[in-house]
Amino acid sequence: MKKFNLFNEIIITEKATLLQAINTSKIFGIDINGNIRYEPFESSDILIYKGKPEIVEDFKTVLGKNYQLVEDGERVLIKAFSNWQELIAVNTPRASYDDTTADGVAEFSNSELEDIGWHATEFNISYRTLVELLEEKCAGTLLCIEQEEPYQFSGLGFLSDNESAKKVLFEFCQSKVKDMIENDPDFKREELTDDEEEAAKFFKIV
Repeated sequence: MKKFNLFNEIIITEKATLLQAINTSKIFGIDINGNIRYEPFESSDILIYKGKPEIVEDFKTVLGKNYQLVEDGERVLIKAFSNWQELIAVNTPRASYDDTTADGVAEFSNSELEDIGWHATEFNISYRTLVELLEEKCAGTLLCIEQEEPYQFSGLGFLSDNESAKKVLFEFCQSKVKDMIENDPDFKREELTDDEEEAAKFFKIV
């Protein structure tokens, strides 16, 4: 997955296109590539702004105090990290997973990925392990704020291909569970609980 760190990224949009969106008096968004999007938003839309401005004094007034803006000819350059808390609420409905709380990832929004995650926990395979695998092996975008000193991280994951992600997770868990049943004394085949056996069947081990 590609990391889009709002601490570092500058989003560039066209001044004329932004002004046109403002003048429609419709709710619109600006995505991470600087494109203008309108409701209903697509599942692939990752927004750094969403709103319906009513007063147009200048672009800074339109977007609000939590944005840093520079007008450069026909372009508007935007830094959005200070509005992160609002952007969580704006983007969570379309995110594949939410890694913005101290508790970490608790579920996947896609039901088939969630089935894998749910069954994997029976064999102590955590959502953190699965998310790290997705971020390493799968296509998508991790919208985040990440700062080194002092270290700070908060992010939302957006997978580009759920079918590919499902295959990666399933094969990993299948291999892991098979190895545990064969080699881990805590998961002997004949001593599996009902839930563990159900999970093993889900991963086509027993």
